[in-house]
Amino acid sequence: MSAPLPVVIVLASGRGERFRAAGGEGSKLQARLGGQTVLARTLAAVQASGLPWHLEDAGHPGMGDSIAAAVRATPDAGGWLVLPGDLPLVQPSTLRAMATVLRGALQAARPSYRGELGHPVAFARSCFAQLSALEGNQGAAPVLRILAAADRVAIVDTDDIGTVTDIDTPAALRHAEALLAKGAWEA
Repeated sequence: MSAPLPVVIVLASGRGERFRAAGGEGSKLQARLGGQTVLARTLAAVQASGLPWHLEDAGHPGMGDSIAAAVRATPDAGGWLVLPGDLPLVQPSTLRAMATVLRGALQAARPSYRGELGHPVAFARSCFAQLSALEGNQGAAPVLRILAAADRVAIVDTDDIGTVTDIDTPAALRHAEALLAKGAWEA
């Protein structure tokens, strides 16, 4: 019997304050990108990966609270890939690759595009207690710091610019639209 697959946790609880402060209207996750909403594009990539997934959109006070709720909702997962909902250009193959990294002895992994760390951040099942106890706005950064200090985090080089293309401002949305027009995405 094979081990359970990691679950992709799509975080969609944020308020998008930076997007609106920079002149954006409404929710950045509902902004239009290539004929779909940002969130719909993100979810399409997740679904195309073939991995199990969980959408966390309950409106938690901080990213840590959102991650904790999603981890607690998926206790039988083989690990977790934490993916903010505003990364609509991430490739399904990258999600699969990050899930594969968790089969090793490491407890966490981060993708790196040309030296810039991105998402999804992958966590092994052994991180359940730490992740399910998170709260506040720092997300999983405290867990990553502890694991990195113990040399338990892998950095995975990728050519997927979608891992670092988050939609935090209207300018970022225009940049994503230009990248999308180049047609380099699987989903």
